[in-house]
Amino acid sequence: MEIRSTTDQDFDVFVDTLFAAFARFPEPPAEGGGAWWSALEMDRGLFAVTPEGQRVGTAGAYSFELTLPGENLVPAAGVTAVGVLPSHRRRGVLSAMMRHQLTDLRAQGEALSVLLASEAVIYRRFGYGPATYTRRLTVPRHKAALALPRAQATTGAPAAGTGTGSGTGSDTGSVELLRRADCGEILEAVYDRYRRTQPGALSRPHRWWALGAGQPPVSSARRYVAVHRDAEGVPDGYASYTLAEPDTLTVDETIATDDAVFTALARFLLGHDLVGEVVFKHFPPEHPLRWQLADFRAGRVSDDTDWLWVRLLDVPQALSARGYLTDGELVLDVDDSFLGEHGRYLLTVRDGKAECVPTDREPDLSLDVSDLGSVYLGGTAPSTLVRAGHIRAHHPGAAALADALFRAERAPHCLHWF
Repeated sequence: MEIRSTTDQDFDVFVDTLFAAFARFPEPPAEGGGAWWSALEMDRGLFAVTPEGQRVGTAGAYSFELTLPGENLVPAAGVTAVGVLPSHRRRGVLSAMMRHQLTDLRAQGEALSVLLASEAVIYRRFGYGPATYTRRLTVPRHKAALALPRAQATTGAPAAGTGTGSGTGSDTGSVELLRRADCGEILEAVYDRYRRTQPGALSRPHRWWALGAGQPPVSSARRYVAVHRDAEGVPDGYASYTLAEPDTLTVDETIATDDAVFTALARFLLGHDLVGEVVFKHFPPEHPLRWQLADFRAGRVSDDTDWLWVRLLDVPQALSARGYLTDGELVLDVDDSFLGEHGRYLLTVRDGKAECVPTDREPDLSLDVSDLGSVYLGGTAPSTLVRAGHIRAHHPGAAALADALFRAERAPHCLHWF
């Protein structure tokens, strides 16, 4: 079995092989939409080829930026289009492609790889761990009233959200209703502003928007878009939505540069006439909207699931790249069985800046590289994985120290589909 790189001339065969792996056909996109595979980067693709020359497996990667805690931006390979023909499964084809891909990415100087896992049991064995989470929030229209913020009502404090980035606050901006076809540039600019400060967010390259390559609102499929503008008229948030069922308003995503903007958009959506319920498809796990509802039980959470999976390719480089909220030292004993590697590293944080180097010191924690991927963005506490029996703490204070070091300024969240 040979693993070889693809070129632009391989595009059609690559797409046909990928779809055949899942017993599907590459149907033309729906009206107004774009083909998600049109943004594939063929210079980053791989074929698995038999000795007879048959192409039986595919794997690809996108060139993204990932936002880390501390608002640090780093390159990250977005693994995609992974498939093996049913006739050649369970013969080591997938493992061979994954090993080849990880080796290539590291050789290109990339310290991180990310993906969205179609099945949760597949990619952990290749060193990936779930690092961000998402859920669905459904709010019945008749229970959608927002409560008066108690802190402002009882203390007379200044309106939150006007410079604080939190709370419902008094909003001095406005909401404008547009159609997706008329506001593509606004969506692109607002998303790019948002993703630069949100841990776990991925960039959306311009070509994705230009090609409509993805799910709405990246796709140009028909949607209404509520655009929020600040007091100066500058767009700083949006919500893309459609009436998906007779009485269900479905929100593809809500992008906001602070909590006050999100609240203004939520108030607009929850106040829509002739709607039975409003469904927020990608709702951040720790978002305060449920607490802002007058009836706390009105918000029903469902589809609580993993989203972005992270894989560290260069442990010292990756751990040094993110920001930290507290100082300290931690020795990590990291096992990477898929690549046949084992390393022990001293992570030292001073004034929020980190240095990570190999060490012979006794470890504080022993863990698999997949578990390091899960805690990397701050969305999974190391102590949770200690309690689950996956990470070994070598002394009583090790888990608490790791929790403090890996904590992020806010929960990581990824909206981008790829």
